[in-house]
Amino acid sequence: MRRSPADTEKAARVVTRRGLLLGTAQLGVAGLLLGRMRYLQVDQADEFRMLADQNRINIHLVPPARGQIFDRKGVLIAGNAQNYRIVMVREDAGDPEAVLERLAKIIWLAPEDQAGALEQMTKLSPFVPVTVADRVSWKDVAEVAVNAPALPGVYPEMGLSRTYPLGGDFAHIVGYVGPVSDYDLSKIEDPDPLFQIPRFEIGKFGVEAKLEDLLRGKAGTSRVEVNAVGRVMRELERDEGTPGADIQLTVNHALQNFCEARLAGESAAVVILNPQNGDILAMASAPSFDPNKFVRGISSKDYQSLLDDPYRPLPDKASQGVYPPGSTFKMVTALAALEDGIIGAEDTFSCGGYVEVSGRRFHCWSRGGHGRVDLVRSLSESCDVYYYELSQAVGIERIAAMARRLGLGQTYDLPLVSVADGRVPTREWKRETRDADWLIGDTLNATIGQGFVLASPLQLAVMTARLATGARVMPRLLRAVDGIEQVPVGGETLGLHPDNLALVRQGLFDVVNAERGTALSARVVADGIRMAGKTGTSQVRNITVAEREEGVTANEDLPWERRDHALFVGYAPHDTPEVAVAVVVEHGGGGAAVAAPIARDVLLAALYDDVPPLEAYPPSQRGTIRARFDALNLRAPLAPSEGRSRA
Repeated sequence: MRRSPADTEKAARVVTRRGLLLGTAQLGVAGLLLGRMRYLQVDQADEFRMLADQNRINIHLVPPARGQIFDRKGVLIAGNAQNYRIVMVREDAGDPEAVLERLAKIIWLAPEDQAGALEQMTKLSPFVPVTVADRVSWKDVAEVAVNAPALPGVYPEMGLSRTYPLGGDFAHIVGYVGPVSDYDLSKIEDPDPLFQIPRFEIGKFGVEAKLEDLLRGKAGTSRVEVNAVGRVMRELERDEGTPGADIQLTVNHALQNFCEARLAGESAAVVILNPQNGDILAMASAPSFDPNKFVRGISSKDYQSLLDDPYRPLPDKASQGVYPPGSTFKMVTALAALEDGIIGAEDTFSCGGYVEVSGRRFHCWSRGGHGRVDLVRSLSESCDVYYYELSQAVGIERIAAMARRLGLGQTYDLPLVSVADGRVPTREWKRETRDADWLIGDTLNATIGQGFVLASPLQLAVMTARLATGARVMPRLLRAVDGIEQVPVGGETLGLHPDNLALVRQGLFDVVNAERGTALSARVVADGIRMAGKTGTSQVRNITVAEREEGVTANEDLPWERRDHALFVGYAPHDTPEVAVAVVVEHGGGGAAVAAPIARDVLLAALYDDVPPLEAYPPSQRGTIRARFDALNLRAPLAPSEGRSRA
């Protein structure tokens, strides 16, 4: 049936309206899509670009160069050396064990190193490089490169590693670094992100540990492109970070080496101070050890040999070791008595070889006694009885107060892991620590540096510097940080009466220069460099009454560990002090025979800034001195010269 023209026109109008509605709807949807696309691609472009970058870009930490350590003259003590190492990526290697076996045929690999590398690979992600061989030679790197097709996943790398060019000379001062351990992390409340880097090195001992925050520096970053499984494809950007601060110490490398060489064969310590500003010029502890072995990973055999050595090379005897100071303590009692007006220059005591107190005999080192002794002679000849008598009038509290005034019994703020505070005993100290009353015999023992009194070589050097100058000398080891000088502290007067100091100094001068001085054989004869000092011999065993009656056994006839400690403290020139020194030789015997000659040699080396000239020694000793110096294993050997100037 045919439609009428009116129906056809009506149907056309309906279709047109529907088309318009549909077209409008389509246009609306298209507009919304276009608007959304514009919003995502234009308005939100930066945000989505950042999200995309985070998905394909990783940020790796870049370890900074560790700060270097120099001596007072700018000589490198601890530095960084280029280090070639071989690493392996497990996912690239396929069969790591087989690849390691092939690698071991090309370069030397210890079996334990191979096992350790395989174990580490199992703990880390397959794309993380694991160090297989460290500190390899350039030849080894070349061999690995040439054989690269047979060594999938093996890559040579270059980095920086700590090195100590002067070996053991500064081992006890500078210390050493080593890889971060779980124990290290357990002691740190907020670990530096750098510690997450495999085998990252931190200070373990000495200045390296104490100034770790300064030396470490700040981490840099490396922006690298990675694929979907996290493998590095290329480096996009690199920031090297901030290197650690360079440190300059007060020590003199040549003097330190001379001291170490002079102490060879002994278990001993030397500390040399500038008494004008407290600078530590040398602080040697013998025997020493090579800190480079600890950086590279010391073997169990080498480490055990250090532990088993009866001379104890690992502890720093100069700052950590404490010893009965023996007669080097007598100046403390003398000044305590002088300052309180208990005794004067002319007052004397009679020494008959011993004094009896509370039914007990306290013996002088001179069995026959010294006769009538005044203060100067009591020091020069080291009469014990003089101090036994004097101490009963002075009392332990005054003696202890003077000891602390002169620098004993306290810890100094030095960039070292451990600095001993020694011991200056008092009545209260004994009650608190020993639950016992103080006895008069304790005072008599303390006054000659025995009994409960303990001091380190560092403290004895400070005491000597204070006696030499009358000032509150404070030891200083850190000279500058990144070229910025560190201001010395202390230096104010001790408030001791000049006449009293002059009297004690005269006694110390006579120790080395008077005819009956205990250290006359260790005198210096060069014009303008006369030395003053004090010998000390401290017992480490009790001498029985029976032994005294039969004759005290000589040190050389005793086992080494039962022999007396030998000590000497001194300064020079005696009238204008430039150098103060303290020497302790463990179980060395007599201070005059063993410690004083060492002190003279190192003191002269400090004054001349060189091997001492023979003319500084008495003519009769010059042949022996030359032979001694010729035998020294100096880093830069110099023959003793005649007439060398101190300029």
